[in-house]
Amino acid sequence: MINVMLVEDHAVLRDGLKKIIDMAEDLTVISEAVTGEQAVRKLAHHRPDVILMDINMPGKNGIEVTKIIKEKYPQVKILILTMHDHEEYFLAAIRHGADGYMLKESPSEQVIEAIRSVFTGESVVHPSLMKTLVSFHRQQNEERVRKDELTVREKEVLTCLVKGLSNKEIGKRLFISEKTVKIHVSKIFKKLNVKSRSQVVLYAMQKQLVPIPPN
Repeated sequence: MINVMLVEDHAVLRDGLKKIIDMAEDLTVISEAVTGEQAVRKLAHHRPDVILMDINMPGKNGIEVTKIIKEKYPQVKILILTMHDHEEYFLAAIRHGADGYMLKESPSEQVIEAIRSVFTGESVVHPSLMKTLVSFHRQQNEERVRKDELTVREKEVLTCLVKGLSNKEIGKRLFISEKTVKIHVSKIFKKLNVKSRSQVVLYAMQKQLVPIPPN
């Protein structure tokens, strides 16, 4: 039996989902919540296998709550069920650990199958968002390759750039000539596809390529 928690603030929709889920022989709703905060509190007493999570709710939205739950209970699967097919909502949910993302326009049979799929460890995405998911994974892989392409010395130079050091200061810090620093900086720019020091610093901090210096 797959235990499900419903996190949905609209009572009519919540009741409808409960009836649909309970009709399946292998699924049962063990808990319900109308806010994300309530869901987090209930997890201390009810440990579902799968959480069916809305995005728009009072207080914290479903994406924020997904992040909180995944940090505390990583084994719990979360399937987002929402009306939002916007790329920014979808990618934010995936980044914060959602195991699946379905739209409320989906037939009930697809929602049931999606719950079963995430329970077994599969990722489930509404068909209309598959292209976005493929592009996201391609971008992630490209960034991973770029990071891996940097040599140990280039990562040291990049760390110095993020700290705001000049080429001369970097040379003194790493015991290399200023000319050698310029060569490393040029290679870093090329590998990360940036054109200026400000761009390389912003990219390195956004992608966490190097430790971020304290304020």
